[in-house]
Amino acid sequence: MSTGYLWIKALHIVFVTSWFAGLFYLPRIFVNLAMVPEPGAERDRLLLMARKLWRFMQPLMGLALLFGLWLWLGYGVGAASGWMHAKLAIVVLLLVYHHLCGRLLKRLERGADSHSHVWFRWFNEAPVIALVISVILVVVKPF
Repeated sequence: MSTGYLWIKALHIVFVTSWFAGLFYLPRIFVNLAMVPEPGAERDRLLLMARKLWRFMQPLMGLALLFGLWLWLGYGVGAASGWMHAKLAIVVLLLVYHHLCGRLLKRLERGADSHSHVWFRWFNEAPVIALVISVILVVVKPF
């Protein structure tokens, strides 16, 4: 293993972890927003937190993808492996989830979202499942 490879791998792990922190926390803010449907200081504060987190998540996602692609295309990690194809499918689903979070935030800002806090609690579980499956695929490499 070259030192460059290890640096890229370390940076990929750092940015994936940071991006996931946002994917875990933003929907949790949505849960709280769904519980405070009336305009007021609490709702404004939660929306401000959500907007700031959303903006911060964009570069984290981009850097996680950049370093992941560098490992895959530059170093051949997982090339022609079934586990990598499955992991890439999970990444695509996470990108869709990330985009959906942005759309939900815009709806919540307009007061146009009618999902309950229970729905958002279930929605919040998707990245946890994606993380578990991704880690198993990368570490165990079952196929």
